[in-house]
Amino acid sequence: MALRIRLARYGAKKRPFYRIVVSNSESPRNGSFLDIIGTYDPRQEPAAVSVKEDLLKEWVGKGATPTDTVASLLKRPRGAAAPEA
Repeated sequence: MALRIRLARYGAKKRPFYRIVVSNSESPRNGSFLDIIGTYDPRQEPAAVSVKEDLLKEWVGKGATPTDTVASLLKRPRGAAAPEA
């Protein structure tokens, strides 16, 4: 079972809110997951990312790999704004 750290979309239409979750790579985006390790709210200014660092280290130690999007969110300093396009 390959584990992935990825985003699960919640919130209403046109008002996205994401949970950063650990799930099986074959599960659908909003399907079952093993653990919630954080949240991402792109609607705040700057975009808010909160991660439980202890759970992140635990799951990475167990072999979970973050998706490209989650990896880019984790590289940002907490509370930093998204880069301007």
